[in-house]
Amino acid sequence: MSDTQFRPINNIEGKTVILTGASRGIGAFIARELAKKQATVICISRSQEGLDKICDEINDLGGKGIGINFNISKVERIPELVYEIKQLTGSFDVDILINNAGIEIYRAFHHYSLKDIQLVLSVNLLAAIELSRLVLPQMLDKADGHIINIASLAGKKGSLYDSIYSASKAGLITWADTLKKELANTNVKVSHICPESISEQALFADTEASTTLRAAISIPEKVAIAVCHSIENNGVEIVENGNFLTRNITKLKFAFEEYLPKFGDAANVSMNTNQLSRFSTKSKNKDQNNQDKLVTNETD
Repeated sequence: MSDTQFRPINNIEGKTVILTGASRGIGAFIARELAKKQATVICISRSQEGLDKICDEINDLGGKGIGINFNISKVERIPELVYEIKQLTGSFDVDILINNAGIEIYRAFHHYSLKDIQLVLSVNLLAAIELSRLVLPQMLDKADGHIINIASLAGKKGSLYDSIYSASKAGLITWADTLKKELANTNVKVSHICPESISEQALFADTEASTTLRAAISIPEKVAIAVCHSIENNGVEIVENGNFLTRNITKLKFAFEEYLPKFGDAANVSMNTNQLSRFSTKSKNKDQNNQDKLVTNETD
């Protein structure tokens, strides 16, 4: 087999990338991986301290980091973000958009407030759609571009006590799939990455969740590598969770739930759901006035 068969189709070096949720969690790992490939990474985050740190890391690794402090949940203000990018870069020539920012509020469905629901849907779904809507025209004009959405396996089959997050990621996957079909006759690619919970930041890392659940936790470095692989090789959907065994167990579980619904119900009961329920209730009662920080996971 010749060396050319292992060469990527697309080169990331010198490309301009917008990365939301860049200052921590999986976003920081993606930023570092892009930096190793000498990309210019426009980092979007609410944390100025985090932006300064990740941009320094990007520059040290051989890329170019540009930080913009912006609250992506303010969807109606995203046109202002686009304007700021134009001002900072002198143009709006974006090669790659990575919609990574996300928030996960983990609790029983009836404990959500409308504010919780609106926040999760705004950050995880609406912001990605709106930013893509504003970036896409210039990609079409130059007949080149790639939009990557960091989704989740929760968006494919739902995650216990995580119904709004699951709904937002399901919407992201379906929207991305539809957009990909619309753009089939163009040279603009659309992909989504579906990790399980991320070990660096995910809720399960700080709970007493069962070994069954923790086994499928994704390693953030591998997710970041999967993102770059998708860019380089025009990947459409990449599922990244745990190892070879847990990936295939996940696929089998999805298949059984699809064709044998009673199996899915039994499996969920067996996955120590009572323990997770107690954690959710305990966390909620502990800090009613502090937005349940113990059960909130953010990457924006």
